Amino acid sequence: MTGPHGALGSTFKIVRILQAISLIAIIGMAANFISQMVSDNNAPSDVLVGTLSVTCIAVLYCAMTCILYIDNILPFLINAGMDGMLLIALVVVALVVGKPLSYLNCQVIGSSSVSESTYQLGLELKKSLHHDGSKVPYSNWIGASRLTCYEMKAIWGLSIALCILFAFSAICSVCLWRRSKAGAPKSVEG
Repeated sequence: MTGPHGALGSTFKIVRILQAISLIAIIGMAANFISQMVSDNNAPSDVLVGTLSVTCIAVLYCAMTCILYIDNILPFLINAGMDGMLLIALVVVALVVGKPLSYLNCQVIGSSSVSESTYQLGLELKKSLHHDGSKVPYSNWIGASRLTCYEMKAIWGLSIALCILFAFSAICSVCLWRRSKAGAPKSVEG
């Protein structure tokens, strides 16, 4: 059961669903981290606020394009351009979130081999937590616990997956646009 746009249209719908699932997962994790920071009287990390902003916009975009696709009024070429712009935004998110994470080994956090760096992190956190509204640097915060590290790596991995999915949906949109232009009836002058 492929619908009016064939297998390419079904692929587009499946990719949109996967995008929505990944985006909602990122929103949940990023919002949880921001909530924890605010409850500790700290200003949320700019990295997480940026991630949350981009993903919220992307979820709204995915919902709207799904509705337009189902109603068969989605402008495929404009959709491809918007997918490309969201791809760029998500590449930036993946780079900013992942840069400090790529050097971090979550398995050694909390072990005795890193007790000195944990002590240093504790001092840094205490220093910043004594001031209401102060910011804990993102690179320090991600190493605060093993769970935080793994959750941030999950956000990073989902961001990378979203880059692939948005590139794929942009390609599908261009192919669907070409198919709709090729299938349009030619006007005959009489």
